[in-house]
Amino acid sequence: MQALLMGIFQGLTEYLPVSSSGHLALAGSLLNVENPDKVMTFTIAVHVATVLSTLVILWKEVGWIFRGLFKTGSAIVPSPYGIRSLNEEQNYVLNILVSMIPIGIVGFCFKDQLEAYFSNLTVVGICLLITALLLSFSYFAKPRTKSHISAVDALVIGIAQAIAVLPGLSRSGSTIGTGLLLGNKKEELAKFSFLMVIPPILGEALLDVKDMLESGVEQAMSGISVGALCVGFIAAFVTGCVACRWMINIVKKGKLIYFAIYCAVVGLATIIWQLFA
Repeated sequence: MQALLMGIFQGLTEYLPVSSSGHLALAGSLLNVENPDKVMTFTIAVHVATVLSTLVILWKEVGWIFRGLFKTGSAIVPSPYGIRSLNEEQNYVLNILVSMIPIGIVGFCFKDQLEAYFSNLTVVGICLLITALLLSFSYFAKPRTKSHISAVDALVIGIAQAIAVLPGLSRSGSTIGTGLLLGNKKEELAKFSFLMVIPPILGEALLDVKDMLESGVEQAMSGISVGALCVGFIAAFVTGCVACRWMINIVKKGKLIYFAIYCAVVGLATIIWQLFA
């Protein structure tokens, strides 16, 4: 039952702009579950499940990227990188790679320092309030519609993703909110936000697998059964599919303000809870 609830939390909050890491920390405390980030195998399973849900919902976009990536003789478009032989799909992939640079630096250089914040619910509450502010700013910002996400925009959005590793700062809320403030189209921005997170999640999973092998599989599996692992994986995958499609529609309709209100309420409640607990 704990694995089921944690998997649902992960699947829903990975895409909704409410911070999956913050909600997992809160859920673990409320359910008296050890922080799932310390249960390495479970963490790998639910994160890979959310990646698979992205591939399922955005399979047309993923197929378009891969077909164009290796296609010769396709239409060449102006490249922001000064490369004259790139098509639209190859430019798109380069933008995703650029967006990965900041989180790659943070992941390799500050991973151990950041993990200390995941057990601090006061930090979670403060970061949820920051998420609420960002979503509010993006909601009230004057709408503009750039035709394409530029390389500079991809880098700025990537910086927002890197900062959002703090628990309580929503990754999707930070990247989509930043992109909206930069004037990008809502639907294209939502898809880019969900696609750009696939490589970092898989990269983090590979690093976790490496750590698991170094510490021993038996130790990594301590405290969780195979059945619970499967339940968490399926729950994260199914709810991730629902949340991914739902979030794309929400961004298109511009209704992020409701999540800003939610994050503000939960953030304040968390801070008050910690002050008087």
